[in-house]
Amino acid sequence: MDATGDGTASSTTPMIRLRGLGKRYDDGTVAVHDLDLDVPRGSLTVLVGPSGCGKSTTLKMINRLIEPTHGTIEIDGRDVTGLDATELRRGIGYVIQAVGLFPHQRITENVMTVPLLLGESKKVARERAEHLLELVGLDPAAQGRRFPHQLSGGQRQRVGVARALAADPPVLLMDEPFGAVDPVVRVRLQEEFGRLQRELGKTVVLVTHDIDEAIAMGDRVAVFAEGGRLAQHGSPAEVLAHPADAFVADFVGAERGLRRLSVIELTREHLEPLDGVSGGDVEAVVDLGCTLEEALATMLRHDQPRVAVRDGRVGFAGVLTPGGLHKALRASLADSA
Repeated sequence: MDATGDGTASSTTPMIRLRGLGKRYDDGTVAVHDLDLDVPRGSLTVLVGPSGCGKSTTLKMINRLIEPTHGTIEIDGRDVTGLDATELRRGIGYVIQAVGLFPHQRITENVMTVPLLLGESKKVARERAEHLLELVGLDPAAQGRRFPHQLSGGQRQRVGVARALAADPPVLLMDEPFGAVDPVVRVRLQEEFGRLQRELGKTVVLVTHDIDEAIAMGDRVAVFAEGGRLAQHGSPAEVLAHPADAFVADFVGAERGLRRLSVIELTREHLEPLDGVSGGDVEAVVDLGCTLEEALATMLRHDQPRVAVRDGRVGFAGVLTPGGLHKALRASLADSA
C-alpha cells in the first residue's frame, strides 16, 4: 500500500483500490469476477455495461451494501472490508435512481439527515443543507420548504445529490442517478453535476448502462462484460479509439468515431489560416478549446464549409475545415495509442 511516512495515504494513492474483488452467490452465479480497479483521487470514473454485468454490484460492494465473497477494498489507503459497515457508509455519499427521499420530511430536512446523525447541531446542519441546495441549483426558501412529491423528477434528483454531499464525503457513489428523468433534463443534470464535481473535487464512481453518458461524464470509463468481467478501463478517448476486444467494440458501437468528436478539444494544430478573412465575415464561430462535436454542429447549423475559431486573447486563431476535423481525429487515434 502506497502511504506517506505518517501513516496517511499519499496523493498518488488511488482513492479507491479494488483487488481481486469478487461476488459469487449461493446458486453459483458469478456477479463480479476477480476485479482489479483503481479510481484516482478527484476523478469521475464511470462503470458501464449491459444489464446484469456486475457494475451495480461492484458499486454496492464498495460501501458494503453487498458483502464481497473475496478480495479487498481500499478507500484512501485503508482496507475497509473489516470496518463497521454502518460507519463506513456514513462517510460515503450514495445517490440512486429512485432518490429515496423521506416523503414526510421537507426538502431541507431531508438534506439535514446525515449531518444530524453525525452529531452536528440543527443550526449547522440547516446552514449546510441550504448551502448545498443552492449549490445544486435549488432555492432553499422555495423548494427547501416543499415535500418531495411537490418537486419535479429532476429537482428530486438534485436533492438526492445534495443529501449525498451533506456529510462532505470524499467519495460519492452514484447508481443510474439520471435514468429516471426525461432526456432534456438528463443532459442538463449531467452537465451541472460535471461542473459541481470539478468544483468540489470529489472522487465519484457512477454506474450507467448508457455509453453516451459514460463518455460525456467520465474521466475514466470501466466497461463491464457479462459474467462480471472488466473488459476495458481507460480514458473515454482510449476506449473509443482502441476497444480492447470485440465485446467492447460492439458495446461502444459503430458510431464510436462520431462519439470521439465529443472528447477531443479543438486546438491550434487543427486549424488553417484565415487567409485575410476577418471573424466578422464568417457566420459560424466557435471558441478554441471547444469540442470537435461542438465545432461540427456549428458548421452544420450554419451550412458552412468552415468555422472561424476565436481565441479570447488574440482575436481569431484560424478556421476549422472538414479536413481539419479529419486531421484531429487521426491525431487523437495516434495519441491514445
